[in-house]
Amino acid sequence: MILAALEELVPGEYVEDASMAQNTSFRIGGPADILVTPSSDAKIAAVLCLVQKHKLPLLVMGNGSNLLVRDKGIRGIVLKTSGLKEVTREGNKVRAGAGMLLGALAQKTAGWGLSGLEFASGIPGTVGGAVVMNAGAYGGEMVQIIQAVFALTPNGEQVTIPKEKLELSYRHSIFQTDAYKGYIVTGVEFLLQSRDIEAIKADIDDYTKRRLTKQPVDLPSAGSMFKRPQGYFAAALIEGAGLKGFTIGGAQVSPKHAGFVVNVGGATAADVIALVKAVQAKVLAAKGVTLEPEVKIVGEE
Repeated sequence: MILAALEELVPGEYVEDASMAQNTSFRIGGPADILVTPSSDAKIAAVLCLVQKHKLPLLVMGNGSNLLVRDKGIRGIVLKTSGLKEVTREGNKVRAGAGMLLGALAQKTAGWGLSGLEFASGIPGTVGGAVVMNAGAYGGEMVQIIQAVFALTPNGEQVTIPKEKLELSYRHSIFQTDAYKGYIVTGVEFLLQSRDIEAIKADIDDYTKRRLTKQPVDLPSAGSMFKRPQGYFAAALIEGAGLKGFTIGGAQVSPKHAGFVVNVGGATAADVIALVKAVQAKVLAAKGVTLEPEVKIVGEE
């Protein structure tokens, strides 16, 4: 019944028993019952109505770059917003679909001589995921450039939420609160600044070089594993506790950057979770600081 409905609503845009290892940057995770990648807001709204009607479990994801899926996978429907990639420009205002990759958007806006997204050029996530997390790097954050967010309510109603109501703070937005649980970001309006194209591209190149030099981009990971504790840097605390290279199964604290947990080959979600817990315990014992995961852990235990 569900598959027949999906075939009518989103033909060719869903997969049964989908490997989440193939849909996350960690390359870890059991299967999702059904993975849907709708190509429009209207199709997402239709899927939401189906989910409501049949009371199906639903997980919304972007590019899977900040996600760890447990080994038993995910029941119900996983809705991936990576099909929403339209980008339009009106002067210094740019509207981008939630599925647009940040790096690609940074390059596109640079070509228009619009500045503001340089910091995001190396973040391997989507526009939608970046808004939900208020992603940031190199002193920049999404809060600095967002004007408004376009979203769908759990009932499929389209809403526009202005910046001042988004409650953007360090790695936080209103979409992480109970009041906005089930809302799906479909697009974002940015206000950027005119600047010399070559100067913008030079900054992007600089950030790219820094990332390649300092981060373990050659191995699967979900980016920074832990949030930055107030007054500290997570990587420095982990390194100070002597944990660079610490390994459980196929999961390892990166020897290159202690803030990253990498998949050195065949890692399971259980390996990563055990490693995270061990790091938290050792840092708490050594430094008296509690580390909170930045990566979202989902799926059946």
